[in-house]
Amino acid sequence: MDTEHVGKLSIVEGEEHDDLCTTLVLHGEDHTLGNVVRHMLIKNPAVEFAGYSVPHPSENKINLRIQTYSTPCLSALYRALDDITDVCDHVLEQIDKAEVKARR
Repeated sequence: MDTEHVGKLSIVEGEEHDDLCTTLVLHGEDHTLGNVVRHMLIKNPAVEFAGYSVPHPSENKINLRIQTYSTPCLSALYRALDDITDVCDHVLEQIDKAEVKARR
């Protein structure tokens, strides 16, 4: 299986590949990010299937499989990453508000 390397993200080549069905490799990541990304992808109604696997415990990468109905897979991935950022920003905002309230 060959991969086209783009920094932290590789697209797996050598299989039937189109914009609606793609396997990606996220380098330097593990279950922590894999599960969050999979969850956000599945919440998107344009996504038919999303799953990830860690090929081997000693390898610091995850394989992410995305299948969509009509949206390009990379667009769905970018949307999921934006949604994760929004959730993190919201959580940080709530923590800051709680900290200010606790000081009063």
